[in-house]
Amino acid sequence: MKKIENNFAVTGFVGKDAEIRQFSTASVARFSLAVGRNEKNGEETTRTSAFMNIEAWRKNENRDSFDCLTKGAMITVEGFFKPEEWTDQDGVKHNRVVLVASRFYMTPDKENPKEKAQ
Repeated sequence: MKKIENNFAVTGFVGKDAEIRQFSTASVARFSLAVGRNEKNGEETTRTSAFMNIEAWRKNENRDSFDCLTKGAMITVEGFFKPEEWTDQDGVKHNRVVLVASRFYMTPDKENPKEKAQ
């Protein structure tokens, strides 16, 4: 039987500066990533975009890697999907899938808006 891997890789633009929280030994950065693709319907092509919510954990001594998570930066994110389930105070069950970045890095591109502005 084939082993199924739980991973993803996506390139997009950081939607807004990352929200960073520091704990005693680690820090987490939460940020949105704008991703898009072209969809063709007959002769018409439209651009469809979506925002993905990402979280990245680092030990505090490696926290400076979060410096590139600023609005408009084009980055590539590699990671895995983490399902979460919880019950709220009213007894209602909730679930969501968190995209956890195990690796992210700047992606050079001619169309990066930050490069055009310089």
